[in-house]
Amino acid sequence: MASSAVPRSDHPSSPHVRLGLHENLGQFSLLVLVNAFVGAMVGLERSILPAIAEQDFGIAARSAILSFIIAFGVTKALTNYFAGRLADRYGRKHVLVAGWLVAVPVPFVLMWTPHWDWVLAANALLGISQGLTWSATVIMKIDLVGPRRRGLATGLNEFAGYFAVAGSALATGWLAAAYGLRPQPFYLGVLYVVAGLALSFFAVRETRHHVLHEAGRHAAPHTPVPSPREVFLRTSLTDRNLSSVSQAGLVNNLNDGMAWGLFPLVFAAAGMTLAQIGLLAAIYPAVWGLAQIVTGALSDRIGRKHLIAAGMGVQAIGIALTAQASGFTGFALGAVLLGLGTAMVYPTLLAAIGDVAHPAWRASAVGVYRLWRDLGYAVGALLAGFTADAFGLAPALWLVAVLTALSGLVVALRMREAAAAADMKTPGTRPGVQGQF
Repeated sequence: MASSAVPRSDHPSSPHVRLGLHENLGQFSLLVLVNAFVGAMVGLERSILPAIAEQDFGIAARSAILSFIIAFGVTKALTNYFAGRLADRYGRKHVLVAGWLVAVPVPFVLMWTPHWDWVLAANALLGISQGLTWSATVIMKIDLVGPRRRGLATGLNEFAGYFAVAGSALATGWLAAAYGLRPQPFYLGVLYVVAGLALSFFAVRETRHHVLHEAGRHAAPHTPVPSPREVFLRTSLTDRNLSSVSQAGLVNNLNDGMAWGLFPLVFAAAGMTLAQIGLLAAIYPAVWGLAQIVTGALSDRIGRKHLIAAGMGVQAIGIALTAQASGFTGFALGAVLLGLGTAMVYPTLLAAIGDVAHPAWRASAVGVYRLWRDLGYAVGALLAGFTADAFGLAPALWLVAVLTALSGLVVALRMREAAAAADMKTPGTRPGVQGQF
């Protein structure tokens, strides 16, 4: 059942509401900082949780070790879907604060639990928290900047999150090498939760009034909003751009889930120390995070399609290089290439959603995309884990490299360029893009 074109807002549209990065620099910068704490929460586990599974809990099977990524990925994916709808219905800030509240128990469980099942429960909570907080921050940035700077906005958002993932992974790897795997590395998590929750509750402001303002500038602002089922089908299957973006997002996080779970095991099998593993685990998200400052803005200039397709190819090369490497230099080069490829893809996919979706249902479309994208964590962990158990670590990496290259080919053949639509008279209703399979 279609509803009104514009979501309700506690802040009515007014001449004082302006779209743009410069016009909203204070709140935009604050949201960048908040998302850095969001990313840092994931970085807590990035370099050391597989080692904890083996050393503290005696888990040997790769598929069992990667179960924590499955718990994280499934809950985050499902939460992403509902986060978009909740953000449209109740407001972005409420979703952001709720996400931080869910994260409160996570570092304490990881510090002290004697049972692996509690680690899985903590990762389920972390997935819910990430789905709410990361969705809210990226949606709010897109709300603030308007249609012309979406690539830059998403690039800065993802830069903050994934550069913080890298910094946190490096810090926990160093703390684990110096003091042991638990509890000291997870003390950082308490700091992240307190800072993120305080900033979100006391300083962040709601952005739904910016959505109203942007929707009012459309040529047909009262066009009915698609039902949740229609948004899901468009984003998943029937719209050739949205569905191409969704499958690329799933495969991107499939290879990220593999990297998260298997790379530390690959590095350890090659004789790397905990400190070296922490550094290698940090290189990939650090390059990813920093490069997104450039690639997000670049997609505003040259378009989305070719940057996404090429980025998937670079990812595949980086994974393949890691699969055949045997020393620190080869692993580091593979991590750099994987980070560069992901930087080309990640903010561009989010910006491509904004090119197509009307502001009134944009958050819901982002939620559907992020549902599919973060299911990739679970798919990647299952696929890589079972392949590694059956055939070894290297074949698991090669399989993921091939799947990543094929996903880029799908984008190249099926997606149509829509970035130039920012200059159209009716942004959000892209002719020749929507509703085509």
